[in-house]
Amino acid sequence: MEHEHVREADPAVATALADEVDRQRNTLSMIASENHASRAVVDAQGSVLTNKYAEGYPGERYYAGCGPADAVEELAIERAKELWGADHVNVQPHSGSQANMAVYLATLDPGDRILSLELEHGGHLSHGHPANFAGQLFEVEQYRVDPETGYLDYEGLADIADEFDPDAIVSGFSAYPRTVDWERIDAVADAVDAYHVADIAHITGLVAAGVHPSPVGIADFVTGSTHKTIRAGRGGMIMCGEEHADAVDNAVFPGVQGGPLMHNVAGKAVGFGEALEDSFTEYAEQVVANARALGETLADAGLTLVSGGTDTHLVLVDLRDSHPDLSGGDAEAALESAGIVLNGNTVPGETRSPFDPSGIRAGTAALTTRGFDEAAIREVGDLIVRVLDAPTDEAVLAAVSERVDELCAAHPLYE
Repeated sequence: MEHEHVREADPAVATALADEVDRQRNTLSMIASENHASRAVVDAQGSVLTNKYAEGYPGERYYAGCGPADAVEELAIERAKELWGADHVNVQPHSGSQANMAVYLATLDPGDRILSLELEHGGHLSHGHPANFAGQLFEVEQYRVDPETGYLDYEGLADIADEFDPDAIVSGFSAYPRTVDWERIDAVADAVDAYHVADIAHITGLVAAGVHPSPVGIADFVTGSTHKTIRAGRGGMIMCGEEHADAVDNAVFPGVQGGPLMHNVAGKAVGFGEALEDSFTEYAEQVVANARALGETLADAGLTLVSGGTDTHLVLVDLRDSHPDLSGGDAEAALESAGIVLNGNTVPGETRSPFDPSGIRAGTAALTTRGFDEAAIREVGDLIVRVLDAPTDEAVLAAVSERVDELCAAHPLYE
């Protein structure tokens, strides 16, 4: 990844790109929403399709010259249908949030009611936070996890739904480490005559590989990202039954966006093709096994895991018991200084600011892409504990950083 043409045209940008390659190679990426795409996906996303306007859908474009673009989008759609078993797929959303916006536009009117998981309990901004369009356009009520167990409070969800009478119930999460009972939530939605929107942004790849239950065919709409636990082009997607196909397609274009980013759609097509290979199931299984190993390592060291563990690709750590004087933000900064990159995160019952919360969130998707197994992940967990126990000790940070360098060299990236 030398970026020769960029360097010839713009040395400053080329230097920044080279710095980013070095950063990814020489740090441990544990941000749960990140992964390392293959060179093939990166090349597809950087292709000449960036030049092409293709407003509309395959065979029904508003511009001429869309034959190759049609072929790429049709490949992405057909591969997505095979991966997730969906009747209808729209691969044009620029992000998971835009996919959610399109579903809301397809089904709701401004002022309608949404019931969704509270942000500090693992939900997402686009599920109805007041700082987001969803919270500004719709009336929002939120359900939570059980404060004792950290698991979704399904009975509480049903009670709130019965009282609030929502027009849509959003399931799915940004920071919830357990499997979701889609059928149970769907039954609640049916009982109150609400649409069920399942957001699988974080677990798209785990669902495709069959290591997490699928909401496809259960929820009315399934939205997701295409670059987290599945290593495809960066963006979003929507899956639904044929009865909602026209409404969804019209909501995406011209409803919430114009021309699709066809170079990103190309990356989706390539990444979906890679996910159809048998090796992807092995990868997804290893992601979950690694997350469990990471959680066990942290718990054995005395850290408190929300829900006590994980079934997915991420662990959520509440620092308040083990490290009451250490915020999630300070933990994030100390770990990054040692080469371990994750994020501070809110936790259920949050008592600090969202900008400097009480927890940290760590994912295993990217490290698994680099070839880390349970043994290597357990060592990473030990390194995390060392930093959390001495976040300002320069000797400790230097020693951890040295070991991180060795682990990165043993698991090379983009060589």
